[in-house]
Amino acid sequence: MSAQTVLSPETAARRFCRLLASPTRILIAISGGSDSTGLLLALLEALKAEPNSDISLCAATIDHDLRAESADEARHVAALCRSLGISHVIRVWRDPKPKTGVMVAAREARYELLADAAAELGANLIVTAHTLDDQRETQAMRGARSRSPSTGIADAVLFDRRVWVARPFLSCLRADIRAFLSARAMPWLDDPSNEDVKYERVRTRVALAGEGAPGREAYGADIRLELSRQAALWLGQHFTRPGEGLGRVAAKGLEAPLDVLGYALGRLAAVFGGQRFAPGRVQMDRILGFVTAGRPGRMTASRVVFDLRRDGLYLARESRGILPLVVAPGKRAIWDGRFVVENSSSSDVTVIARFASASIVSAPVSEIQQRRVGAVNDALASDTLKAPGTLQPYGRHGTDEEAGGADLPKAAFKRALAAQPCILVAACPNMCVISHPDVSLTRYFALFDRFLTRFDLIFAESLAAAFGMRPYPSPPFGLIDGKAI
Repeated sequence: MSAQTVLSPETAARRFCRLLASPTRILIAISGGSDSTGLLLALLEALKAEPNSDISLCAATIDHDLRAESADEARHVAALCRSLGISHVIRVWRDPKPKTGVMVAAREARYELLADAAAELGANLIVTAHTLDDQRETQAMRGARSRSPSTGIADAVLFDRRVWVARPFLSCLRADIRAFLSARAMPWLDDPSNEDVKYERVRTRVALAGEGAPGREAYGADIRLELSRQAALWLGQHFTRPGEGLGRVAAKGLEAPLDVLGYALGRLAAVFGGQRFAPGRVQMDRILGFVTAGRPGRMTASRVVFDLRRDGLYLARESRGILPLVVAPGKRAIWDGRFVVENSSSSDVTVIARFASASIVSAPVSEIQQRRVGAVNDALASDTLKAPGTLQPYGRHGTDEEAGGADLPKAAFKRALAAQPCILVAACPNMCVISHPDVSLTRYFALFDRFLTRFDLIFAESLAAAFGMRPYPSPPFGLIDGKAI
């Protein structure tokens, strides 16, 4: 929901429930604080007013195990949920706590545990109690770092390609939520960390406290959503993948408006570079300056080589900083922010970049593997290269349709291929293979596959289709403030 209109908790809950597709089972993330307790109670009241609804509730409390009181607080919430007839589970973050960045790590753990709880309780939607106050603080913090309009907190986010997370209270004030609870004699817990000024958000909250009720701050969600739509159209018209690990933007595509070009190229850079974030403003200005100048050449930014030629712009992962990854039997891990590795074999496997395998003398491999390796060697020995459809073992991949399978620049193709993964098997330390029957390599977008906001969903869906990936799960609601998403 838009953060521009202030709603009462009751109105926000009723509006949210009307948006949902039926049947829907909602998992409420509840800490026991006023915001999440208010969300639980408001949704419960909204559903009681619609007795024939196919919507049901359950709840989960995440104990981050950072304070001595947290276990007792979680049990308090469990008792509250029992008294209201709502199924509830407690999950504890038991991993070792990092010495720095604990809030970021706690956020990752919290969503992971909530997603697991949702699966256990049969929920297909998680809701959290972020408020308009939180939105205002977030925009203030981001505004201090960037002049670009901020979307703030997204009203809906897809987590880990598994479950959608919605924020029904983004249009509600904390004071109104507490008044709603007080009118029902419903107590809540206060987390002392919310008063600790060592955290940036708390300092921002204190700074904003004297400015009165939140107003109509600049809200970049509509701008971002429109950019996502425009960039998705741009992608379909101008972007192709002529070879494994290689992207091409047609020369005509570089004439697009700078806001669209910057949005699209920034996200393509994150995908090819295996990064969780698009390049920052300074880097993006450099990239745009380079590609719009029209002079052939190369530059490296955000772990990506941008190779500008007369027929367009080629993108590939640079060879530096690609670290090996050891995956134990039965485990799953992310390699270089670009591939999910699942090891179903009985021994460790190591995933490395193909350029790093040059020093490894391969043991005899299968006939298919021999043909693949031979094709690579033959291709790299030629002056120009055809789109190498036989060298694409990671799923369905597009061809350079616009160029009709045109010759590829040898340097660009060689660079892209060198950064692709290959597999070392512990049982056969001298064998390096492109594929293994017991090891699955699946493309991964670090930018989108962990947290995907609904603002970027349209572009992400187009990008997934361009890379032959499975589509993203659709959100369990159809309209946000009257707009289809």
